[in-house]
Amino acid sequence: MTGAVAGPDGRLRCAWGASTPDYLDYHDTEWGRPLRGEQALFERMCLEAFQSGLSWITILRKRENFRAAFAGFDPVVIAAYGEADIDRLLGDPGIVRNRAKILATIRNANALAGLDQPLDELLWSFAPRPGPRPKTMAEVPAITPESTAMAKTLKKRGFAFVGPTTCYALMQATGMVDDHLTDCWLAP
Repeated sequence: MTGAVAGPDGRLRCAWGASTPDYLDYHDTEWGRPLRGEQALFERMCLEAFQSGLSWITILRKRENFRAAFAGFDPVVIAAYGEADIDRLLGDPGIVRNRAKILATIRNANALAGLDQPLDELLWSFAPRPGPRPKTMAEVPAITPESTAMAKTLKKRGFAFVGPTTCYALMQATGMVDDHLTDCWLAP
């Protein structure tokens, strides 16, 4: 999985994006495209935290279950979750049942409520200037100075499960960075 590969339609894609139908759709319609809006960004932040230590395909295939379990990722609703909600979530086989990640989601909803600026503005302030596109997956970083700075700032503001790697994945998923390979059909 070093360079772009042909998908079932013959288009060249980042290798991971052609590996399963779920990845193909996600790669072609979402990944690397700019995303705005507090609830949409909060959802992606939460899903990236749940992905930590797991394959993204696991989260992607459970995304609708996560949305149902977490009230569409409405941060106001999630901030009010109590023990009964935590027990409900820990018993839900449709999501990743990890107590630390569930508690982090609730904590992050409360941290979001305490921000002194819109989440869009805060997260996008770390978006680097576009640079040269990677030619191979080996050139795609896992951590950057910007993702490290984002993680430090979020942690300082009370967020959890937002390390530099998770923040870089969030930046990729929401188009703050666009790591489509140079030969990928989605690269401009």
